[in-house]
Amino acid sequence: MLLEQIHSPDELKKLSIEDLPKLAKEIRNFLIESLSETGGHLASNLGVVELTLALHYLFESPKDKILWDVGHQAYVHKLLTGRREQFPTLRQYHGLCGFPKMSESEHDVWETGHSSTSLSGAMGMAVARDLQQLDHKVIAVIGDGALTGGMALEALNHIGVEKKDLIVILNDNEMSISPNVGALHNYLGRLRTHRHYNKIKDEMEALLAKIPVAGQPFKKTLERVKDSLKYLVVDGVLFEELGLTYLGPVDGHELEELMEILRQAGDTEGPVLVHVVTKKGQGYEPAENDSVNYHGVGTYKIESGAFQKKASSAPQYPSIFGKTMIELAQQDQRIVAITPAMLTGSKLEDFAKHFPERCFDVGIAEQHATTFAAGIATQGLKPVLAIYSTFLQRGYDQVIHDVCRQNLNVIFAIDRAGFVGEDGETHQGIYDISFLRNQPNLTIMMPKDENELRQMLYTASQYDDGPIAIRYSKGSGTGIAMDQEWNKIPIGKSEILRSGNDAAILAFGTMVSPALEAADFLAQEGLNIRVINARFAKPLDKELLLGLAEEKLPILTVEEASLAGGFGSAVLEFYEEQGVQAFVSRMGVPDYYVEHGSIQEQLKEVGLTSDGIIQQIRGITVKRKQRA
Repeated sequence: MLLEQIHSPDELKKLSIEDLPKLAKEIRNFLIESLSETGGHLASNLGVVELTLALHYLFESPKDKILWDVGHQAYVHKLLTGRREQFPTLRQYHGLCGFPKMSESEHDVWETGHSSTSLSGAMGMAVARDLQQLDHKVIAVIGDGALTGGMALEALNHIGVEKKDLIVILNDNEMSISPNVGALHNYLGRLRTHRHYNKIKDEMEALLAKIPVAGQPFKKTLERVKDSLKYLVVDGVLFEELGLTYLGPVDGHELEELMEILRQAGDTEGPVLVHVVTKKGQGYEPAENDSVNYHGVGTYKIESGAFQKKASSAPQYPSIFGKTMIELAQQDQRIVAITPAMLTGSKLEDFAKHFPERCFDVGIAEQHATTFAAGIATQGLKPVLAIYSTFLQRGYDQVIHDVCRQNLNVIFAIDRAGFVGEDGETHQGIYDISFLRNQPNLTIMMPKDENELRQMLYTASQYDDGPIAIRYSKGSGTGIAMDQEWNKIPIGKSEILRSGNDAAILAFGTMVSPALEAADFLAQEGLNIRVINARFAKPLDKELLLGLAEEKLPILTVEEASLAGGFGSAVLEFYEEQGVQAFVSRMGVPDYYVEHGSIQEQLKEVGLTSDGIIQQIRGITVKRKQRA
């Protein structure tokens, strides 16, 4: 097995070029087998096997800097840089990260998880190289989906002006997670059909070089023809007009062609864009035929490709969101759905089929998606922006400037709120309360179960006093029965789920269930704990909070979110503003990045379990007796 001999790029270079196709096949077999046991990003990595081999064969990592945009396609890179034996721990607690990570390897020079950052990072590295008078290559690998991100286009604009030696590999597989959309996607499609452009251009340049000095007038005419050729052959020359030398397109699975064009890129002065056409899922038929569902997979059977799903009697929150959106849109013509390249993940595929004219996938463009929603809201409609918590961070200025400041009726459906499990620290949805709560006009709520999610969505659709955010988990609900009727939830009002006079737990969203479990257990010890479903992080239930302070009950706030600036902080701020003394303890996510693992492992790490709540309640009730 060739793969077993490779522990570094240096060992890869000892192979002959003729050995590389065999190694590529071994890598694909390894990935298919390994990921069937651990899960992970399958289709995207199968698509970049030859590209990764060529990069590490031709360039000198880590001296040459290779940056992977998003990073979920860096598994082959990890295999070639000495981490093959760690793959059984991929995306598991304290195991191999599913994205590039500097602490794992000197070959991981850029940590990613969000898209469209590699070009800016690469440009910074190229500038730093030249300022320090060093001599190495900087190579950014970015997908066609990520290229639609505004940050990537901003970087291209800068790269073309500075003219630094920099190689951009455009990995064009016509996909991000879902099929790509937009004008840039269509432009790349036209480029793919003009594979002979560079050959014709090179032949024209060779002809010009042979013309003697006496033929200068004719030569100038031919130069104008050559310059016009790109307009005749290619429908638009975006990259060359931006100042990059465009090479390609090249078949990303033909190693000989691929290595030749990468050598040419390495010898070209100034910024170069190499257009590499690949196929997601290459070499594994189930993934080739369905790269959307095989983008990020759990465990599966290799022979059939069938997923081994964990049994759950309760539906997942995103599925409840998708179905509820259809019901609400059938009743309310004002509702419009928007998603930034997460149509499948946000469970809006069926909504798009029912209401194609009222559903917009804007691509990887979170800033645009947010302001686009604001524009729709100015005209009296009800835009619902379905967006992962971690991706809403990227549209934060637009939330402030375009939505909240104008007090527009935009509904933020914040998916993947709380811990996300195996994707880890780059994707944790634990910061949205903190960065949203400081905005005037914005209402923030979170359901305790799937039925309450439905009612919150209905409440938001009926709310006309400004923006409203509903955050919900990626996990399964509680299995509760659904109300047949719609019920508006009073804005800013919590509900008491369990009576008690020894302490009060103010639980937010997913923490309601473990709070109830803790209270039931503590009742066996003679402690009667009041459990309150807070429902709202903003506005708070002022009447209830003042009542708790008057009773002198110890209060424990519990949230699956950052403690800094979160729901618990809001409670403390309220009492300070009111000049009221209250005994408040807080549980949430401490001030560090929680890495990948299962959601249960992440919750346990920070103490957000029924056992953790029990220990906290015991402590604060003891202190209460001491004060008495």
